[in-house]
Amino acid sequence: MVILDYYRIFYYVAQCRSFTKAAELLDNSQPNITRCMNNLENELDCRLFVRSNRGVSLTPEGEKLFHYVAAGYKQILAGENQIKKEKNMEEGLITVGATEIALHLLLLDKLEEFRIRHPKIRLQILNYSAPEAAGALKNDLVDFSVVTTPLKIKQPLTKISLSSFREILIGGNKYAYLSERKHSIAEISHLPFISLSHETSTRHQHQEFFMKHNLSFQPDMVAATTDQILPMIQHNLGIGFYPEELVRRHLNEKEIVEIPLHEDIPLREICLIQNGSHTLSIAARKFVDLLLEGHDQ
Repeated sequence: MVILDYYRIFYYVAQCRSFTKAAELLDNSQPNITRCMNNLENELDCRLFVRSNRGVSLTPEGEKLFHYVAAGYKQILAGENQIKKEKNMEEGLITVGATEIALHLLLLDKLEEFRIRHPKIRLQILNYSAPEAAGALKNDLVDFSVVTTPLKIKQPLTKISLSSFREILIGGNKYAYLSERKHSIAEISHLPFISLSHETSTRHQHQEFFMKHNLSFQPDMVAATTDQILPMIQHNLGIGFYPEELVRRHLNEKEIVEIPLHEDIPLREICLIQNGSHTLSIAARKFVDLLLEGHDQ
């Protein structure tokens, strides 16, 4: 038995003032508890307890030792209690990096479900572009990230696809005439486009789409967030690409129109990005498991 175990037993004997009661609390035998305390006294070359028919009491040396052992052991107990709370999902914090589209299309529903299952876990969601979310993960600023493609990553980061979504080209009522037939992207490339900044995966996707058809993508207006693009389009400031699922209601209510294209707009993916060199907390692992439910890994 290591010396640390002796101090653990010493703490309980000193607290209970009884070898028998300490043995019960530690699920041990009284003779073994007595033997361990005799060994500790021999190690320290001093008496720690005064034995009597009424139990045991601490010697002056025992009192001094207990002062230090109690402080340390209370910290150990506090640590054990914290681990138990986190294991039982009674406490914890998860920090997630997320792109705006990934948040609206997938993560919000998952957050709601996780909150129902584990209401005591605190959640912190940090809004990033996809490259920023990958950088935050690499620098251990988040536990994991949920982002939209396109995104190139390097080890130790890994990427798992969670779902896919389709973008459509939309315009305000001013451009309703464009909804009457299909157009080639070249036909409408002269119209004012609204998009996000260069640092975003959304902008990269649109640039690649135009380049594939030997065109240059030069938006006339740049929005800071995806949420800003829709009202700009509704106010006829230009046309732009937007996730179909997020504008279905606006299309049904004829606030905007879809501008059909001959060319297929490539599907985009929502991906889970993890850092292979970063160990997740119990709570974060639970959330990742929820994200991966129903998905092939």
